[in-house]
Amino acid sequence: MPTEPLPTALLLTAVGVLLLASVLAAARASGRLGLPFLLLFLLVGMLAGSEGLGNIAFEDYALTFRFGTVALVLILFDGGLNTDLASLRRVLAPATVLATVGVVGTAAALALGARAIGLGWPESLLIGAIVSSTDAAAVFSILRSAGISIRQRLARLLEVESGANDPMAVILTLAVTGALVAQERPGPTLALHVLLQLAVGLAGGVGVGYAGRWALARVRLSASGLYPVLTIALAFLAFGAPTLLQGSGFVAVYAAAVVLGNGPLPFASGLRRVHDALAWFSQVSMFLLLGLLAFPSRLMSVAGAGLFLGLFLALVARPLVVFALLLPFRMPKREIAFVSWVGLRGAVPIMLGTFPVIAGLPYAYYVFDLVFFVVVVSAVVQGSSIGWAARRLGLEVQAAPPPRAVLEINTTQRLAGEVISFYVEPASAVAGSRISELTIPEGSSVMLVVRGRELLAARGRTVLEPGDHVYVFTPPADKPFVQLLFGRQEED
Repeated sequence: MPTEPLPTALLLTAVGVLLLASVLAAARASGRLGLPFLLLFLLVGMLAGSEGLGNIAFEDYALTFRFGTVALVLILFDGGLNTDLASLRRVLAPATVLATVGVVGTAAALALGARAIGLGWPESLLIGAIVSSTDAAAVFSILRSAGISIRQRLARLLEVESGANDPMAVILTLAVTGALVAQERPGPTLALHVLLQLAVGLAGGVGVGYAGRWALARVRLSASGLYPVLTIALAFLAFGAPTLLQGSGFVAVYAAAVVLGNGPLPFASGLRRVHDALAWFSQVSMFLLLGLLAFPSRLMSVAGAGLFLGLFLALVARPLVVFALLLPFRMPKREIAFVSWVGLRGAVPIMLGTFPVIAGLPYAYYVFDLVFFVVVVSAVVQGSSIGWAARRLGLEVQAAPPPRAVLEINTTQRLAGEVISFYVEPASAVAGSRISELTIPEGSSVMLVVRGRELLAARGRTVLEPGDHVYVFTPPADKPFVQLLFGRQEED
């Protein structure tokens, strides 16, 4: 019997090999195939599973659900931290409708589709609830790998919808599962339960967010590395406390992160990078773990029904619901068509598919296999055509390339000024001008110019050329004028 540290070394070696193989495969194949590279992590997990080449026996659904819950908390917190409140307000109404009524409508439409092919109402309702949310990370990974940018308002709508609809799918799944375990028919009580969870979760999340703001503004930690520990603690608290009060912890996590992210944060850029890395690690780990849970022999037995439901979701259920909900907002029909087509499913539905198994429902494994198949079909069919759809619908825009170097200021205290990055467009007012010729306010200054692979000191004689990334220091009072002079600032 091997003793420590050999078992731990074997475990870490296996995990390291899986992660390394997944990342390298994704980097090489995702852009070529036009598929979400997270799907490749899922396939690597399947290959390493008990029926694959790795022959790793893993069937712990409870552990998967718990790990998935922690991972989803970190993913939602990262999404909230990067949600700009000004952009959120512009798309708040349609995104909220899609993330609430849209989730319920999609779940109902897919349940009807499942019932039409002979599934019982319990299985149909469960499948509808579980796969009702979308995955923004999958959508934008495909667009980035294909070198495609879409209109900012449309991108924000997809991001906010995907960030906010996961909690709704979780609430629906847990509520439907609970009703089936208790052998009750979902009715008005379920609707009231959902509203209560949303209200308690939103209130709890906003409360934790403002409490976190207050703490971050007053606490001075001895090491910068402790600040991410503090924000992770806030994320877990935002999930745990409202959940114990019968609210939605996932709604609370997202709301708390939005409040924190739109306030002054110490080491803001560093904190966001830490949480971005945690979110990606969580997604990759979830897909690998869920791939280990898959049994290809079982999946083949549901291939027909799974293929039908995946296509029905992409071609019928999602488009019908999205068009019905977004037409009253007078959005262009081509934008609505794009939103309806990019409703990719990610790891969250597969994670939610483990809950009926934990609850002991007799048809739970069948539902899990169907959900797994629907997610894969969604990724393959919709994922491979997102770039084509954006071009076909005329929604692709020319975006500024990211700078090869980034200048930033990290501080634990709020300073009376900031460094802003601008991309010089050919039509920009500053293009072709010397810095000395610009009417820059007295308190502001151009600090650095990034031109291709060169870093240029900002001198008065320096000529700003189209394609330059210009870093400007400005106090709050001068910021509107500086933005007017240099144009739209680059996103972080």
